[in-house]
Amino acid sequence: MNSIVHKTLVVELQAGAADRFPVLAHLSYEPSDPFAVTVVFSHDGRVLARWQLDREMVAEGLVRPVGIGDVRLRPESRGVGRELRMEFLGEAHADGGRHHAVVFAWAETVGAFLHETRLTVPPGCEEVRVDDFLADVLTGN
Repeated sequence: MNSIVHKTLVVELQAGAADRFPVLAHLSYEPSDPFAVTVVFSHDGRVLARWQLDREMVAEGLVRPVGIGDVRLRPESRGVGRELRMEFLGEAHADGGRHHAVVFAWAETVGAFLHETRLTVPPGCEEVRVDDFLADVLTGN
């Protein structure tokens, strides 16, 4: 049986033009949803945000800019290390603007997590149980 892959890492949330502060990112991958990676951001025991991302999009974001919607990823270099820059656009404000967050994670750590997910379910071997999904939808589960 395939197992769930978890990884918790410290990432940096950009506040303002240049300031960053640390938050936790809890990455998880479940073979039952083989195309998705879930990331939960937390600080001081409080959940700040939860996003479900496409696994291959995250992998591509480590090497080139991807995303044109609510999630945009791209590699960046900072000093001696490479980072994954993750930009998230959320719900609209009353003034017409949108919630906006930029988070930076060490690319090597994200890459190691993705490697573990690929050992669990290799790309091209994802199995989607459409019949089970439709049965759940039709029964209201």
